[in-house]
Amino acid sequence: MKFISPKIHGIIDYLVVIFLLASPSIFGFTGLLATFTYALAIVHLLLTILTDYNVGLIKVIPFTFHGTIEFIVGVALIAIAYTLFKDNAAGKLFYVIFGTVVLLTWLVTDYKGKTAKV
Repeated sequence: MKFISPKIHGIIDYLVVIFLLASPSIFGFTGLLATFTYALAIVHLLLTILTDYNVGLIKVIPFTFHGTIEFIVGVALIAIAYTLFKDNAAGKLFYVIFGTVVLLTWLVTDYKGKTAKV
């Protein structure tokens, strides 16, 4: 069931960027965990800005490819939780949960839906 439209997905993408930028402060992340989280926020912001959907600003990445990238990132984040952050309980938990949420969002987003420009 694909009930998240491209427009709603775009709004979620910007909220995710804000969440990622705030996470180190909210959860007390430091060092590599904080740096990785900030870097992920920047990469996600670039993906969002460059995607061809209602809220994209430059519109060079097809929304279907955006979905492929998010699937890969969701899987990678869970893998990173168990490798890069395996000895950091906060990092491991954060990235298992965050990767799972990315995959769940991917699962319910209509990546082939109408992307009429606003």
